[in-house]
Order: sequence, then C-alpha cells, then structure tokens
Amino acid sequence: MNQKTRKPLKAYLNHAFIKSRDARPLRILAEYLEPEQRFEEHDIRDTIVFFGSARIPSRETALAALETAKAAGGDLEAAELQLGMSRYYEDTRELARRLTEWSKALEGTDRRFVICTGGGPGIMEAANRGACEARGLSVGLGISLPNEATGNPYITRELAFEFHYFFMRKFWFAYLSKAMVAMPGGFGTFDELFEVLTLMQTRKMTKHQPIVLFGTDYWDSVIDFDGLVRAGTIASADLDLIHRTDSVDGAFDFITRELTEHALANPGGGL
Repeated sequence: MNQKTRKPLKAYLNHAFIKSRDARPLRILAEYLEPEQRFEEHDIRDTIVFFGSARIPSRETALAALETAKAAGGDLEAAELQLGMSRYYEDTRELARRLTEWSKALEGTDRRFVICTGGGPGIMEAANRGACEARGLSVGLGISLPNEATGNPYITRELAFEFHYFFMRKFWFAYLSKAMVAMPGGFGTFDELFEVLTLMQTRKMTKHQPIVLFGTDYWDSVIDFDGLVRAGTIASADLDLIHRTDSVDGAFDFITRELTEHALANPGGGL
C-alpha cells in the first residue's frame, strides 16, 4: 500500500515557530524591513508626525453627543468637556490639510512632507483626514491594542501599518520625521514626545527637528516645564527644543519656516 508522504514544513511558514519566543528577533526585523520596503516603494522619506489623544472627537461628533446627553439626561459635564476638546481635532485637521497643500506646491525640489500619525481615532484621525482632504498621501503607524481600533479610514491604504512592538513603531516615527506636532494627549502622547525630546537633548538625534506643543493651557496644566528648569533637572536651553502655540497659523508658519531653512536647505541628516 502506498502511503502519502507528508512534506516537511519550511521554517518561515511554520506559524507556531514564527510566533514563538525563539523567533522574536525575526518578528522585530520584519517590523523594520517590511515598512522600509513600502516606504521606499512610495518614496516616503520625510514626514510630519502628529501625536495626540485617541479620545478627542470631531466637533460634529461632540455636538451630537451633547444633544444626546441633553435629550436622554446623560452626563452633560462630560459632553461639554468633549465639545471643548474637539477644537483640537478641528485644529489638527486644518493644520494637516494646510501642511499637505504646502508640501504638494513645493517647486524646484523632489522633497515632500507627508503627514504621519499613529493610525488610530481622535487626533490621529484628524491629521490623516486633513491630509486626505488636501488629496495627499498620509501614513498610519498603527499598534495592536486590546481596547483601541487601528487604521482610521483616512490613511492612504498602502501606507497603513499595524505594529506589535511599540519600540519599532516609535523608530519609524522618529526616523522619517522632519517635524512633530504634539496635540493634547495622554500616556501614549507623553511617551512619544519625551522619547524624541530625550533623543534630541542627548544628541542621539542629530537632525534638526522642530517640535510644536499645541494647546498652551493644556500643556501648562499637565507639565511644568519651567518647574523642571527651576529644579535643575533640565537646562533652560532645553526649553528651546519645543515651540508652544495655540494658533494653527502660528504652527503652520513655524513648521514651514523650519522645514524650508533646515530640511530643504540641508537634505542630509538622520537619527
């Protein structure tokens, strides 16, 4: 009787192995090589990164929630708070749209500055949405989380990613970025912001990297940067690493000026 021979499984097709502890270096390397291939394919060399809370809604969504709360006797205080915070969604959307239009209109250069976010809802959605409304590409560096959706509908389909490792995701945020905007956010926003500030302070990141802290009332209420100087835990010159503003016009003017003077005039640089 002929017995069918079972063909051995190739190692890279062995899902049990690929998901094992022993194969962790391969998974980490994949989160470097696969995004790199896609970025090269779409000529993504320069990004403007937006950080911010996934919990901040659009004005339209916040208004609808407020009306629902009024009609159903819901939590009016929470709904009114969300409506107030929705200004940051709309400001993010407007700023991303204007930066994308500015980038697309650049002449005499093959450089373009593509909006990049963490790929989720809230502020991330707003930035991708603004870029989409300007008919530009945008990147979404998503992360697999148990309680948060990834891949908002405004990301360019070919540039939507989902990472497992936070540190690989943060590498791609930092490596391609030529400017960053930190909108109000929580632990994740703080983590991403302070990672980059530490790299700049310690000169591990040597490229010029303008950073905008948008929303002075928010940032002044949650982080006392001047208090860090008074305590001697950072130098006063470290405050020059950030530009604080409440204005879309101010953020736009600062970023475009910095990119023109540094990124366009000096095409080199990296981490």
